Amino acid sequence: MTDPKNDNSVKDYIASLDEQTAKDSQVLIEMMQRISGHKPKLWNAGTLGFDSYHYKYDSGREGDGHILGFHPKKGKTTIYLMDGTARYPELLSKLGKHTTTGYCIYIKRLSAVELPILEQIMQKSYENIKSQDGHINQILWQTVKK
Repeated sequence: MTDPKNDNSVKDYIASLDEQTAKDSQVLIEMMQRISGHKPKLWNAGTLGFDSYHYKYDSGREGDGHILGFHPKKGKTTIYLMDGTARYPELLSKLGKHTTTGYCIYIKRLSAVELPILEQIMQKSYENIKSQDGHINQILWQTVKK
């Protein structure tokens, strides 16, 4: 199994971003590090991830993923909720200007959202995945608990 985290420096990566994206990224890094207690690592092409969990599906496919993470891009930062956005309709309605898909929150600028609400969403997501004992055998974002 190959490790999705690469050896590039997070610091160098942040330095390569435009000024506003770098500033927003620093805020997200501090927030996600505070929630997870882990430093960021680069996963794949440009995703900063915090902490990890192991998954194994009934098909036998398995691997590791980050519990919290985001991909900073100019004009749209993607925040990953590995347990899915559908779990947080009330909080998302109070978040501010954003869009969502199954497990992503898209934000143009952090100044357009309520950071305490974003932190609550990420905290709940982190706790939900950690409550799975770090081993997930289903795609959580496709499973909405009622």
